[in-house]
Amino acid sequence: MPTTVKQKKVKFATQADPEVLVALRKIAGQEGRQLQALVDEALRDYIEHKQGKSPRRHVMQAMHDSMTQYDSLYRELSR
Repeated sequence: MPTTVKQKKVKFATQADPEVLVALRKIAGQEGRQLQALVDEALRDYIEHKQGKSPRRHVMQAMHDSMTQYDSLYRELSR
């Protein structure tokens, strides 16, 4: 579900467990992002997961980071 074109946002109301909200706000602060951006990302990841279209982005990013960091080790282990 790529977003190459800026789309108008639609407001909606929901409720969240207070602990979940505290954790999200903490992550948003640590990453210098708005809570809205985290919620949007989480919803997109959830949709991708449920539709089974592709691996989740954070999983693919973690794999890429691991491959970059441990490339020589993986090459040795594959021998």
